[in-house]
Amino acid sequence: MKTLHDTPIKCHEIFKASPDQQRPIRVVLTNGVAGVGKTFSVQKFSLDWAEGSENQDVSLLVLLLFRELNLIKDEQICLLRLLHVFHPTLQKVTAEQLAVCKVLFIFDGLDESRLSLDFTNRKVVSDVTQEASVNELLTNLIQGNLLPSALVWITSRPAAANGIPPKCVDRLTEVRGFTDAQKEEYFRRRSRDEELSSRIISHIKASRSLHIMCQIPVFCWITATVLEHMLTTEQRGELPKTLTDLYSHFLLVQTNRKKHKYNEGHEMSPRQLTKADRKVLLKLGRLAFEHLEEGNILFYQEDLEQCGLDVPEASVYSGVCTEIFKRESVIFQKSVYCFVHLSVQEFLAAVYMVHCYSKRKTQVLEKFLGENYSLMREKKAKQTISKKIKNLLRITHSSLDHFLLGAMEKSLDSKSGHLDLFVRFLHGLCLEYNQRVLGGLLGQTETSPETIQRAINNLKEMNRDDISPDRSINSFHCLMELNDHSVHQEIQEFLKSGNRSGKSLSEIQCSALAYMLQMSEEVLDELDLTKCNTSVQGQQRLIPAVRNCRKAKLSRCGLSETHCEVVASALKSNPSHLTELDLSWNNLRNPGVQQLCGGLQSPHCRLETLR
Repeated sequence: MKTLHDTPIKCHEIFKASPDQQRPIRVVLTNGVAGVGKTFSVQKFSLDWAEGSENQDVSLLVLLLFRELNLIKDEQICLLRLLHVFHPTLQKVTAEQLAVCKVLFIFDGLDESRLSLDFTNRKVVSDVTQEASVNELLTNLIQGNLLPSALVWITSRPAAANGIPPKCVDRLTEVRGFTDAQKEEYFRRRSRDEELSSRIISHIKASRSLHIMCQIPVFCWITATVLEHMLTTEQRGELPKTLTDLYSHFLLVQTNRKKHKYNEGHEMSPRQLTKADRKVLLKLGRLAFEHLEEGNILFYQEDLEQCGLDVPEASVYSGVCTEIFKRESVIFQKSVYCFVHLSVQEFLAAVYMVHCYSKRKTQVLEKFLGENYSLMREKKAKQTISKKIKNLLRITHSSLDHFLLGAMEKSLDSKSGHLDLFVRFLHGLCLEYNQRVLGGLLGQTETSPETIQRAINNLKEMNRDDISPDRSINSFHCLMELNDHSVHQEIQEFLKSGNRSGKSLSEIQCSALAYMLQMSEEVLDELDLTKCNTSVQGQQRLIPAVRNCRKAKLSRCGLSETHCEVVASALKSNPSHLTELDLSWNNLRNPGVQQLCGGLQSPHCRLETLR
């Protein structure tokens, strides 16, 4: 029987305390990946409140976007004045009224914040008329020093959610996106043509990577946009099966729609991207790339100008092609820009980088790999690889496989994994087919079978013991983007075979196996790494599969803090399947033990036996 914590919670009930909770729910933190529906949930909650159907005990609902609060991050302002500025209709609300009414503050998009929320700052702000920095207002509001009776709801992507200390949060919720049934419902509701909907659903089910990604509503929209266009026009060719292929067609579809709206001619073939289109798309690509490296997903006028985009040019392009780049809002007469989804920014960033490679823009490439790239390695072997890459760039111009290897190493250096999808797109864009689809946008790169095979071999041989096994799975994803299905097929044969212990597995095969076991609809009864015929590194790469098994035997595997973090996530997951866990004969240090303790303390943990 599921515990209450495993039960889905309705949006309008997030502040309703469960029977076993001692204190009222005052601060709620909701996380979820980009495009999964966090902002939509906020809008639905707000609409229900405004129409009088839900949460009528709340007297005043105040929605504030972090992307807009960024614009006053350096100003001193009181909370009352802040409300008047962002919501002019509240001009008549007084400090006295604010103190006695029940207020709900919704702060949407913590991941978009450029504020430095410092919860160690001892400055106490307790009066709504007391001026302070926006950072100080928010931290005091969340901690309960300022308007202690006010409710606070914060939304964030997972990577930024730890910016709010757990002790300040009364309830943590997650927006998970579409279930398999909801994916089908989305596509059937989107089109009245039942045959078209059925063809789209069948194609997505046949492509496992697309089917998994369609958990995210925005990705469903991107997929539907492309497949509907390809299936209802005279555009022929095989339907996209990889992410790179899909996003390449998405870029063309949106550019076609812009041309059609402005009567710039008939729909073009892939080779007919105009010079003007290529110019603007590459500027957007530069903007996407430079800010992706810095972790920025919002842009202001000065950011556009730095990349050669004048504001009228960007505004016109975003106005007719909102699906690629949109002007988000205007506060204080200052425009805020963003891409419709993080994955679109990552794709355009990869387009720009492949263009720079093909045009031999060595300075950009060296800056990307880093002047001190070799110094960032602690082991001699890694230093050798990075020096080789840097020297090739300087002397001749790196071969494509060396360039991809350098990009992969750079992405693995990122602790947050913010370059992982970018690198997947980078590999996919090096295929001749995808370059033909984007006709002329990327330039000419060496895509001989020998070069692609060397890139494939590099991915299969890559083995870093200083990263999480979750991150190692990206090598497998990159192979799929290069249309190399050999590892996937080998693992499928392995799973079908009767004598699994007799089959030796490489590290990349272990990563693929871990991914496929995690994604399986069936929960694995037992994961025993001691029975796996592979290296210690291979065993460690299999650890993510604990998230979808009931019994896990991880003895003598050399578990580090990073591996303990993965095991802890399996104990915290909702639902958690693990009931038996064997960690014997591992030299666990304090940080790893602390990670495991956090998992054991989770309300979702169902563990019965621990060795």
